[in-house]
Amino acid sequence: MRKNIVLIGMMGSGKSTVGRLLAQQAGRELADTDALIEQRTGRSIPDLFAREGEAAFRALELELCRELSRREGLVIACGGGLPTQDEAIAALKENGLVFWLNRDPGKTYDSLDVSGRPLAQGGREDFLRRYEERSPVYRRWADGVALCDGGPEAAAKLIIAAYLEVCPL
Repeated sequence: MRKNIVLIGMMGSGKSTVGRLLAQQAGRELADTDALIEQRTGRSIPDLFAREGEAAFRALELELCRELSRREGLVIACGGGLPTQDEAIAALKENGLVFWLNRDPGKTYDSLDVSGRPLAQGGREDFLRRYEERSPVYRRWADGVALCDGGPEAAAKLIIAAYLEVCPL
């Protein structure tokens, strides 16, 4: 069985970028949960939040996680809030190794274009508070942590090495 590589972390931590690198390097398909939800609904994440609310978005996320958990050999880049849903992240962990992309939250916010990010509209202090709330959740679910201050290539390299220690080819 080829366990999935599951990436979690705050918005802007590099999950999509690192996920693309990992998928290319490992010859795997990338499943970006936010992008897949947008594709399936034909609507942007900000539009879904505005029109249907966070609860409806989280229900779509959970359904997608259940589907992805039945597949193998994927790199899965999760939305930042996905691990706050125990059922969603537990489904992905059944057939995956979870890596927390941890990046300094101040640097993340300062480099982030927040215009398309519904949960980043509260400003820098709100973003830092959300990081403090979510850090224990990310830590709880993570099989490994990749510090992302060295850039996406370095994070991808760390994750591949850690994955191969647990799941040798």
